[in-house]
Amino acid sequence: MMELDAKIYVAGHRGMVGSAIVRRLKALGYDNIITRTHAELDLTRQQQVEEFFRTEKPEYVFLAAAKVGGIAANAAGLADFMYENMMLEMNVINAAWRNGCRKLEFLGSSCIYPRMAPQPMKEDCLLTSSLEPTNEAYALAKISGLKYCEYLNRQYGTDYISVMPTNLYGPNDNYHPENSHVLPALIRRFHEAKVSGAAEVVCWGDGSPLREFLYVDDLAELCVFLMNNYSGNETVNAGSGKELTIRELTSLVAEAVGYEGKIVWDTTRPNGTPRKLLDVSKATALGWTYHTELPEGIRLAYADFLNRFNK
Repeated sequence: MMELDAKIYVAGHRGMVGSAIVRRLKALGYDNIITRTHAELDLTRQQQVEEFFRTEKPEYVFLAAAKVGGIAANAAGLADFMYENMMLEMNVINAAWRNGCRKLEFLGSSCIYPRMAPQPMKEDCLLTSSLEPTNEAYALAKISGLKYCEYLNRQYGTDYISVMPTNLYGPNDNYHPENSHVLPALIRRFHEAKVSGAAEVVCWGDGSPLREFLYVDDLAELCVFLMNNYSGNETVNAGSGKELTIRELTSLVAEAVGYEGKIVWDTTRPNGTPRKLLDVSKATALGWTYHTELPEGIRLAYADFLNRFNK
């Protein structure tokens, strides 16, 4: 268990996941949380990271920093996604080990699992077949991070763990028109269509892929729970265990936003992986389950969007 006054470093505290972890830690009474902005500490620069860890000596680390994006961003920036994610995670994990960090938690992504993995995907299906080509570079970087944690545990006896979330959404999400994930992208698109009075909204693919979504504050609860209650080389899946089609998702988002126009599907655009559902029985057996149902979560996410961008 982390002591309430333990020195805790949250890497990526300005992002959706990192900020949720900070909120959760503060709610539980942790009051010695270290953060750094990208301007203050570039995690892709090894010397900067090593100097930070030598100076601050954090006891616990939540590694939530990452370069992230949707299908378009991943496909357009394969090299960038691999390089930046590999560099920052290796720098942080290695510096944590060299400076006596008591425990580290690495945040990955469900895209690490094979494109055609048996559904729902268990943790042990990792590396059993080929990845989804549209986000292969990002997935390879994340696989490397979780494997490095495992190898440090096996070689040096560290206590480094990893958690693999499904598609996340919620407060502080990225709503960039080109580089966001599907749910925040839909929120922005439907909002702008409602405001402009657009008769229709064009969505990518045919709407058939199945996806699972988890509200980010539910993930943050699991992250802190695992830091206090789990040790092991195998990752832990984080999800709701429920799925719906992208077509169904668009209807939910349109309803939450209040858009009443037509939804058109551009089938020349990629669908991505046909189905991605995590088996969350491991997390459930450890004592965790999600709380926020998708319609309520979308309503909360839209309220966050309006608060940040509709002023």
